[in-house]
Amino acid sequence: MTQPLPTIRAGVPAIAKAVYHAIRFVAHDPAVFITIPGQRSILIIRDVELDRAKKTAKADRVYVPKDFTPASGLSGDREIATAQSAAECLRRHGVRRVVGDRSLPLLYVEMLREVGIELVLDPDLSVFDRRQKDDQEVSYLRQAQQDTESAVRMACEVVRRANPRSSGELEYDGDVLTSERLRTLIDLHLLKLGYANEGSIVAGGPIGADCHHPGTGALRTGEPVIIDVFPQNKTTLYHGDCTRMTIQGDVPPLIARLHAIVVEAKRAAVNATRAGVTGDSVHHATLEVMKRHKVHIGFPLPGATDDLLFLPHGTGHGIGLDLKEPPLLDFNGVDLVSGDAVTIEPAVYCKAVGGVRIEDLCIVRETGCENLNALPEAMDEW
Repeated sequence: MTQPLPTIRAGVPAIAKAVYHAIRFVAHDPAVFITIPGQRSILIIRDVELDRAKKTAKADRVYVPKDFTPASGLSGDREIATAQSAAECLRRHGVRRVVGDRSLPLLYVEMLREVGIELVLDPDLSVFDRRQKDDQEVSYLRQAQQDTESAVRMACEVVRRANPRSSGELEYDGDVLTSERLRTLIDLHLLKLGYANEGSIVAGGPIGADCHHPGTGALRTGEPVIIDVFPQNKTTLYHGDCTRMTIQGDVPPLIARLHAIVVEAKRAAVNATRAGVTGDSVHHATLEVMKRHKVHIGFPLPGATDDLLFLPHGTGHGIGLDLKEPPLLDFNGVDLVSGDAVTIEPAVYCKAVGGVRIEDLCIVRETGCENLNALPEAMDEW
């Protein structure tokens, strides 16, 4: 049997998710994680992090760059010095060939080349292992989703309780309720819970037909509002992601129809999700529902009328340390594995009135999936 090759992951753990996932340790300086079959794993990290890393990082041995100083010395640049020490570490261990992942910085490739070590790319390294979420990761996702839902609920309640002016614009606490203002309320809510929120979607009316438009301007009575919130926990670094719909006033018949289609499609996709099926097949479960309801798959063709119902995107995506990571629930989506965390977010858009999208976060299991959401789906239950 061929002996597995050593592996190398490198980068700033707070940014390079492959490194963080391997060591479960946050640092803001360069680090290298090396595994050599039959030997203990090695973490090389800046000296100011040494003691803390020895106590909490998932590595058998922790060193600093100067422990592997090459004969030519270390650079005064931290990133270069860390890459030099990684190459020297591998050289001292007699490694002539090492496997790197798709995110390995080119700097490390060059340092390895200079000492005669061959680097082999494994595009699945740091991808497949990250997909199989362990119990700790699922607990982080569960907490993130719970807190995300609290922000979505708050935002939906603000819209529902707002007062319509004679112009149709909504008023909240004496001023016009805009997409921008509601996003600020969401940001503040999540900040208090310990989350970074790069930007939520609060898209009211026809703007919602552009699926990734963040929303702008005054929200209006009788128009659907897409509220899509996807923050990152500052401590665990895991994301939540939840979309719900709301509306101030009665739900118009067309919006109610779109909502019913999306609820049906989401149920079909959730029921189709389990280990061993493909992301492609889950997406097709969504498409079967859409096609029954005459929803166009893809972007509207030139000349299409504004009353066309359409779905231009997949059913969902993987989520974890990154907001969007493998696998995709879309055309050509790969086999799902137990532990995959995926969003399931079918939608229907119509340029005349906007869009309806509902999104849950699910953990793939052997016989189905575990839905981490608890919020109602209805638009008028807030």
